[in-house]
Amino acid sequence: MRTEKHSRLKREEKELGKELYNQLRRLSCDQLWRVEASRFDKASPQERMQRVAVVRAVGVVFSESGTAEQKAQAKLWLRALLDDPNEKIRRYAMSAIPKIGADPSEESILLSLLKTTHSEREKKFIAETLEKIGGTATLSEIDKLAGGSFQQTEQKVKASLARAERPSVIKLDAVLTDFSQLRLHLRGRSGLEEIVRDEVEDYARKYGKFRIADVRPGMVAITPTAPFTLADIYALRSFGSVSFVLGTARTADTSKFIETVASMITSPLSRRILKTFTEGSIRYRLDFMAKGHQRSVVRDLANRAYALCPEVLNDARHARWTIAIHPSEHGNSIELCPKLAPDPRLYYRLQDVPAASHPPLAACMARLAGHWDNDIVWDPFCGSGLELIERAMLGGVRTLYGTDLNPEAIAITDGNFAASNVKQVASRFVCCDFRDFATVEGLGPNAATLIITNPPMGKRVPIPNLRQLIQDLFSVAATVLRPGGRLVFANPFRMENPHPSLKLQYSRTVDFAGFDCRLEKYVKAPANADSHRVIC
Repeated sequence: MRTEKHSRLKREEKELGKELYNQLRRLSCDQLWRVEASRFDKASPQERMQRVAVVRAVGVVFSESGTAEQKAQAKLWLRALLDDPNEKIRRYAMSAIPKIGADPSEESILLSLLKTTHSEREKKFIAETLEKIGGTATLSEIDKLAGGSFQQTEQKVKASLARAERPSVIKLDAVLTDFSQLRLHLRGRSGLEEIVRDEVEDYARKYGKFRIADVRPGMVAITPTAPFTLADIYALRSFGSVSFVLGTARTADTSKFIETVASMITSPLSRRILKTFTEGSIRYRLDFMAKGHQRSVVRDLANRAYALCPEVLNDARHARWTIAIHPSEHGNSIELCPKLAPDPRLYYRLQDVPAASHPPLAACMARLAGHWDNDIVWDPFCGSGLELIERAMLGGVRTLYGTDLNPEAIAITDGNFAASNVKQVASRFVCCDFRDFATVEGLGPNAATLIITNPPMGKRVPIPNLRQLIQDLFSVAATVLRPGGRLVFANPFRMENPHPSLKLQYSRTVDFAGFDCRLEKYVKAPANADSHRVIC
């Protein structure tokens, strides 16, 4: 009974603390400081414990809205609380200080406290705070103070110092000469893998360097056949992300899994890739795909990898590499992924619009459209212009037309197209309803050879009658396209006989990040042609 009562009281105390914090969180810096912090200082030890949420609120509110003078004042107050006789108050102060910004004086106080405290819980909080604010003093002291048990703190402080002193850069033009037994995964949206495969094969015919090893839903595996650079890989435009496969962890035992993956992270293969393509400190983050945060496993795995190779640092902030752990039918695929931001392929995308096309999807649509000389291309819902620009980059385009109801989208498309630096392609971007195409100079019956578009799907902006809009698109395409012209678009509906002159040549179901849609290609038949369709 006592245990149940104690647990109930603890829960009630926690809920009251949350409620108080939420109230304090809404106060201004001035109110929090003049009223609540002052009241906290004058309170009895019991009342201070009841109102310890004030300490947390000061850290958050002052970090978000305080002036430099107010933050300095609050930091002095929090620093004094690090010497409070109550451990809970000290712990709240430790958590609040990094939010405002610490300096060597707070680091020194925490290191001194680490020497004197006998509370394991307080040692843990000190270590977590030092992970955020620690520097060279922490590195020189923590190992001997903690007897080697604060490996994670040491690693995070090293990563923080490395981040400041030696910022990491991915080297696109560095050549990986030892590519034996190397496998790369080009990942993207399920349903597009055939287009990715075809692009790899086209590239291989021209330049060599890669061959197809496997094709699976959402993934094309390739193997190098010659020394290569990351720039060679990013010459391909239709995939989403690339990763180097380090191996497969097939065990369900957590401790064995950690040992296996840590060995892969620090393997000669992994270090060879990291050293070849990284300038500066080598830092990575761990990402369990489709399994949530897995915080305890991440911590133990990072610590074990650090013990095996201290020069490869786990760092969740601004790391240039990700160790992605993908579940598969044979276990977990452990993959090393470069994080390039911005993507070098999208140098032209200066701005974007809400619900704009996914860039690899736009590239896939451009490849699906095929290459015509003197193509006259129209996107009725141009958004930020990705489909038009990706098609123009493939060559053979004479004129681009883009229409959109949003004037901001037209301005963004215009700017992005100018940044793409595509030569000898005329363009005209007009704010209007696509059904008013006749008002756009150059558009009219039999004017275009290609219509390529990713129309609004009504997911973010409601469309009163989306099915009718798609039906209108078919009707307009049948009018504007020349015989033999193509319509390539993302179709949210399965529509039979949308227009007798449009013959379906290609249809694939594609994952649109939460819902399925069909990527389709139609060709306008000459007059009196039969209605035969080829549905892939």
